[in-house]
Amino acid sequence: MFQTITVIVGLIVFEVVSSIDNAIVNAHVLKTVPEKYRKFFLFWGLLLAVFVMRGLLPFVIVWLANADLSLAQILDLVFSDPARMEIALEHSKPLLLLGGGVYLFFVFLAWLFLEEKKYAFFVEHFIHKQSVWFYAISSVFITTVIYFSVTTSPMMALAASIGATAFFMTDGFRKNAEEKEKQIEKAHMSAWSKLLYLEVLDASFSIDGVIGAFAFTMSVPLILIGNGIGAFVVREFTVKGMNVISKFAYLKNGAMYSIGMLGGLMMLESFGREFQFWVAPANTVALLVVFLYLSAREMKMAKAPVA
Repeated sequence: MFQTITVIVGLIVFEVVSSIDNAIVNAHVLKTVPEKYRKFFLFWGLLLAVFVMRGLLPFVIVWLANADLSLAQILDLVFSDPARMEIALEHSKPLLLLGGGVYLFFVFLAWLFLEEKKYAFFVEHFIHKQSVWFYAISSVFITTVIYFSVTTSPMMALAASIGATAFFMTDGFRKNAEEKEKQIEKAHMSAWSKLLYLEVLDASFSIDGVIGAFAFTMSVPLILIGNGIGAFVVREFTVKGMNVISKFAYLKNGAMYSIGMLGGLMMLESFGREFQFWVAPANTVALLVVFLYLSAREMKMAKAPVA
């Protein structure tokens, strides 16, 4: 029971912190639509986000890693025979972990080198100034991972390549979405068009949370519970608490370091390194606490009277 609760709490925290960008964009766009559309998005959008994206995506990922089982068999095993599902996942676990780990680590590297951010540490500013090296470092990184993967299994090398491909596909979509978000106030879009835009964007952002969840556990039911509750919390923050949470300037930094840490853990575990069940949740919570503290200190310094 303690292990289950620890994993679920870690999943909720990770889902919330990794969805901060998504929540901020949601709140920004929702301010431009009438109240009834906001309520529609918060209710029906939550159902879509939880039951369709965060509910279906874990099954699809497991199914892709177990090509010998049909999607219907995966669904049946998860709910009727979890023990057998765990055995079925055992041989595909390295593939899931390596592909997901590569994807998450690329997300972290792209943020570290390319994205404009509030710098928590001087090294972040220094690395951002070296953004021209992102593609060179990324190429060396994926080549190194594939080199070590080939010596273990050709399928692991393929999993690493798929993880990199998935990153560049979703990263391209997100960059386009960022440009759209800047133009959305100027564009004469209907409220329904804006809601559709938010749902498509949410689908993109949900990928990080679902892939990262496999660093916490291979249990799909636990992933569904943790990510579902986390998505609900994010939706509540979208309207009710976004003015507060957006003041915590370094939460995005914490989310990205958490994603990078989970990506590293997943890759190490795919090559046989074992970690205790509490390592991923504990690191995620610890990073959140650190960057909450840095954010609170920043707010306190901003409010302090100038001598």
